[in-house]
Amino acid sequence: MQINSDLHIHSKYSMATSRNMELSVIAGEARKKGVHLVGSGDCLHPEWRRELKRLDCEGDLLVLGDTYFIPTVEVEDINRVHHLLLVPSLSKADELYEHFEAYSPNIDDDGRPSVNFTGEEIAEVARDSESLIGPAHVFTPWTAMYAYHDSLSECYSDLTGYISFVELGLSADTAYADRISELHRLTFLTNSDAHSPWPNKLAREFTRFEVEAISFEDVKKAILREGGRCPTLNIGFFPEEGKYNESACIRCFKHYTLREAMEMNWRCGCGGRIKKGVRDRVEELADTTTHPDNRPPYLHVLPLSEIIAMALGHSSPNTKTVQTTWNKLIKAFGSEVKVLVDAKIESIDFVDERIVEAIKAFRENRVTLRPGGGGKYGQIELPTTTEKSTGQASLSDF
Repeated sequence: MQINSDLHIHSKYSMATSRNMELSVIAGEARKKGVHLVGSGDCLHPEWRRELKRLDCEGDLLVLGDTYFIPTVEVEDINRVHHLLLVPSLSKADELYEHFEAYSPNIDDDGRPSVNFTGEEIAEVARDSESLIGPAHVFTPWTAMYAYHDSLSECYSDLTGYISFVELGLSADTAYADRISELHRLTFLTNSDAHSPWPNKLAREFTRFEVEAISFEDVKKAILREGGRCPTLNIGFFPEEGKYNESACIRCFKHYTLREAMEMNWRCGCGGRIKKGVRDRVEELADTTTHPDNRPPYLHVLPLSEIIAMALGHSSPNTKTVQTTWNKLIKAFGSEVKVLVDAKIESIDFVDERIVEAIKAFRENRVTLRPGGGGKYGQIELPTTTEKSTGQASLSDF
């Protein structure tokens, strides 16, 4: 069976997170989105863990309605690098809390705790609790592994072999990450890192797995690509949409090539700091142009509400017209994922034709990208009605 999963979110107990990140709301929105399995987020926070313990259990997972939750947490190490842990059970989360409590100044206050451990030490604790671990949003300039280290082994040392996945984050896709050969053995996860439960945040990136059942063990086997379980699809943003895709000034947002930035000693003419972009960081580390045979396709999409708003020329996905159309499509097809990925394009014939053409343009990879940088998001433009397909792979090819 195929399941859609978003394994990295945050609860209302994380900093700068919506108070609507309640379990009942998350479960309801996940159902509308078409996501079957959601990472709980923040499973080391005492209050959130107590709320999770009130949920029903089905095997080793938690269940609310028809949404499954797997205990997860994002942890910051002593070097500011963020790590994502997938935890087998809440009892194992209790064990992790006991290991980290004495070494964390904020474990009781913030759902994403800082721990005075190295990446290797966090990986060792994860291994001892039978949790899976990998670097979170691996290329993000401020808190990612590749922001502070040049290799997995530099971060995880003797525990490098235990690392089983890499979370790509909103700033990278398969084409970026597979330029680095040390990542070829690892499964790529695409997750939302959502701080809000609404459809333009929750599962804005997600991973589709082939499993026999929805369970921790099956997800583990899928990540390790064992027993016929495996990832079959990564879905997420275009890297160019990211705030730090290209190297650019964080004050005036002027873009620079890597050579130009280095010649200017990473200082813009306006006096602002030039922040190295993800694209340039990948280029520094790249040592191959091949993909491993086990890598599934990566499909670029936006949340459906944003596509509707773009097609209709609305500045916000929260207008009444956009939300009415979104609800009409969800009612007809059952979930957002089905509209974006699975439904035949000719069956989406009861809404404004501009919306249908916009969905088709994303499926056929026919959008124009204006990269972000320096903390300013990139922009996407839809093709004009006279533009034809570029011949690139479309969703129907997978």
